Amino acid sequence: MQLQRRALIAAMSGYAIDGFDIIMLSFMLPQIMQTLHLTSGQAGALMTWTLIGGAIGGILFGIAGDYIGRACTLSLAIIIFSFFTFLCAFSQGFSDLLIWRVCAGIGLGCEFGIGMALVTEYYPPALRGRVTSWVGMSWQFGVLAAALLTPFLLPYVGWRGMFVIGGTPAIMVWFVRHSLPEPEAFKKTQLLKRKSFPLWDLFRNKNMCRKSFAILSLSTIQNFGYYGLMVWLPSYLVTHFHLSLSLSGVWTAFSVCGMISGVFIFGQLADRIGLKKSFLIYQCFAMLAVGFYALMTSAQTLLLAGFVAGFFVNGMMGGYGALITSLYPATIRSTAQNVLWSVGRALGGFGPAVFGLILARTSYKEALIILSSIYIMDFCITLFLVPYPNSDTL
Repeated sequence: MQLQRRALIAAMSGYAIDGFDIIMLSFMLPQIMQTLHLTSGQAGALMTWTLIGGAIGGILFGIAGDYIGRACTLSLAIIIFSFFTFLCAFSQGFSDLLIWRVCAGIGLGCEFGIGMALVTEYYPPALRGRVTSWVGMSWQFGVLAAALLTPFLLPYVGWRGMFVIGGTPAIMVWFVRHSLPEPEAFKKTQLLKRKSFPLWDLFRNKNMCRKSFAILSLSTIQNFGYYGLMVWLPSYLVTHFHLSLSLSGVWTAFSVCGMISGVFIFGQLADRIGLKKSFLIYQCFAMLAVGFYALMTSAQTLLLAGFVAGFFVNGMMGGYGALITSLYPATIRSTAQNVLWSVGRALGGFGPAVFGLILARTSYKEALIILSSIYIMDFCITLFLVPYPNSDTL
C-alpha cells in the first residue's frame, strides 16, 4: 500500500510540474521579451519548441521506459528537466534560452505516459480508472498553482528567479522517485527475450495497427478540443459578450474547476461501468456541451456553461492511461503510453491554429459548432475501433 501511494505521488507530482511549467512560461513571456529584446514571433517560438521538445522526450523516454524501467526513466527525465530549467535563468539571449527550453521540454515529455504506466502497474485493474484520473487532475492542479503563484512572485523575483523556483520542485520529486522499485509487471518483462523494437510492435499486425490508430486519433482529438477551447474562448467572451479580462479569467477558473471535476468523476465511472462506455458517454456530452455553449446568449449563463464544457471536454483525459494500459502488454506499455499520447498532443496542438482559420471565415458561434462536431468522430472511433479493454492485461 505504501509503495502504491508513492507511485501515485510520483506520477501526479511530475505531471503537475508539466502543467505548472507551461502556464508559468506564458506569464513570464512579457518580461522575457523586454529583457532579452525578443520579437513576438520569438516569444511564441519558446512555447512552441517547448511542446516540440516534449513530443521528442515522450517518444525517446517512452521507449527507454520499456528497456530500463518506469521509475528509473522518470528519475532521469526529472534530472534533465531540473538542470535545463535552472540554465534558463542564466540565458543571455533568444538562442540559448530556446535551446534550454527545448531540452527542458524533453525532460517533461514523458511525465504523462510513463507516470501512467507506473501507477497503473502498481494498482489492481479494478482501481485503474480512479488512480489515472488523479494523475490527470494533477496537470490542472499545476495549472492552478502557476496561475496563482506566478503573478504574485514575478514582480519580486523576476523571470530568472521564476525559472529557479520552477526547477526546484522537480528536485523534491526526484527524492520521491529515485528509491521507488520497478513494478512487478515490468520486472516480469525482463525475463522475456525481446524480439523486436517496441515502437515497431505498436504496428506489428492488423489488430495492433487498429488499436494504435484509434488511440492516436483519440489523443489528437482530445488535445485538439482542449487547446482550441482554452486558447480562443477567452477572446470569444471579450469580443462577443464584452466581458472584461478579469471576468474572462473568472470563466477560465470555472472551466478549470469543471475539468478537475470531470476527470475525477470519469475515474469513478470507469471503474464501475467500464472504460469504453465511460468514453462514449463523455464524448456525447462533450459534443452537446460545446454546441450549447455556442448558443448561449447571456453572460450570466456562461459560467455554468463553461463548467459543463470543461467537465466533459477535458474529463476524458484521466482515462487514457488506464485505457492504454489495458490494451497493450507490459513489454511495450511505456512506449504506447508516451508515443501515442505525445504525438497526439503535438497534432492536437494545431487546434488553436485551425480554429483561428475557421474563425477568419465564419463567426464564433459557427466555429464552436464546427468544433463540437469533432466529438462525433471521437465517438465513432471509440465505438468501432477501440476494443473493450482486457482487465487481465499484465
